[in-house]
Amino acid sequence: MDPVVSIRPLLAIAVAGLAALAVLLLHNRERLRDLVSPLAAIVMFAIVVSMAPTVLAGETVELRLFEVLPGIDFAFRVDALGMVFATVSSLLWIVAAIYSVGYMRHLNEHAQTRFFACFASSLAAAAGGAFAANLFTLVIFYEVLSLVTYPLVYHHEDEEGWRGGRKYLVYLMGASKSALLAALALTYHIAGSLDFVAGGLLAASDASAALLTVVYFCYLFGFAKAAVMPMHAWLPAAMVAPTPVSALLHAVAVVKMGVFCVLRVVFHVFGTGLVGGLSLGIATAYLASFTILMASVYALTRDDLKARLAYSTVSQLSYIVLGAVLLSPVAMVGGIIHIAAHAFSKITLFFCAGSIYCASGKRNISDMAGIGRRLPWTMGAFFIASLSMIGIPPTAGFVSKWYLAEGAAAAGETAFLVVLLVSSVLNAAYFLPVSYAAFFQVEKQESRTTVREIPLVTIPLVTTAILSVLMGIFPGYFLTLADGVIR
Repeated sequence: MDPVVSIRPLLAIAVAGLAALAVLLLHNRERLRDLVSPLAAIVMFAIVVSMAPTVLAGETVELRLFEVLPGIDFAFRVDALGMVFATVSSLLWIVAAIYSVGYMRHLNEHAQTRFFACFASSLAAAAGGAFAANLFTLVIFYEVLSLVTYPLVYHHEDEEGWRGGRKYLVYLMGASKSALLAALALTYHIAGSLDFVAGGLLAASDASAALLTVVYFCYLFGFAKAAVMPMHAWLPAAMVAPTPVSALLHAVAVVKMGVFCVLRVVFHVFGTGLVGGLSLGIATAYLASFTILMASVYALTRDDLKARLAYSTVSQLSYIVLGAVLLSPVAMVGGIIHIAAHAFSKITLFFCAGSIYCASGKRNISDMAGIGRRLPWTMGAFFIASLSMIGIPPTAGFVSKWYLAEGAAAAGETAFLVVLLVSSVLNAAYFLPVSYAAFFQVEKQESRTTVREIPLVTIPLVTTAILSVLMGIFPGYFLTLADGVIR
């Protein structure tokens, strides 16, 4: 089937890039500046979904810009996997943009122009990665995403911010400049191309098993945004950023770019046949399982709500990796749709953490007794998103975890099925006490200050909580795309 040649992938990226430029130009007209991101997000989402019918029909949208080296083009290709990532990131940018305006205004944060410009730039980079036609284009946007989110991490410009930003940059840039660069060079040496190929670019390679194994693990650890242990420490350190940034990092752009890249390597660079033939799937599954359980244990020990959510993200990202490397079609579908399920739920949880901080100045769970009676919409949304993260119906998390568990059983991998079940119990153990304390514990006398919902902050988090439920009831769009990836 011939691809559809269109400029729309480039337009989607350009809208976010131009939004960043407009934000900079409107730095002294704050009201106009704050309108740019929500409007650009709506336009970007419209462009992305305009390509959905083509992709859902099994076709691709392509655009080749220029040749960099023989066998290496700067090119875009919109397929089912890219559409999952692009749909999630462009849709959630709309609510994240509105939330950010409310959050930044309420706290009177400094450097808001830089914040919104970098925020828009990061979405341009995320879209570029989603639509990349080959490893070269993907890595270009992967690196751009690291650079434009760095100022967001050190936003407060205090000692903690600089320290978190330094760790963020060292981990992400260090891994890509060492392992990832080596993987790219070796892949080009073996295959003479960096294009994504259905069934795997390296599937027909005659390279030795040892060399292919080295290349595979260079990719797995080089794409450190996936936060597979031990490449996870940058993620909790990035918690020093403002909450809208944490939501962006941990739900939409950065971490999803990481696991998206890993899935590209498994499906379109190595191919599931080669991953299984070299026993790389089972090795990665053990690594992902270790990350799932250890990160959940870390989350249990954290009183700071954002830190608890950060370790939860480390754990949940490895669900996606585990689904892909189990190599069972059902598990692969579960891993792919967990990109969307986790995004809708986790952004809600971070939005709630920000809402609590805006309204009360509280960060620690131990200080949140009774806050649910002051912030019923916020804590109601938190409870719904928690159910999704645990995997309770009818939420999005239930659908993805159901497919993951069924896939593990279908693959005959009982040990990984147990990991999924134990992890869900751990999820409940570190999420439900937050809601219990908020609604059923008595508020401390000394904390009886004015605490109320902030509309521009509350409306987005209620919206994403509703999205978590809607995806659980109507998962068809993402299931169809996931089927298109493994078909």
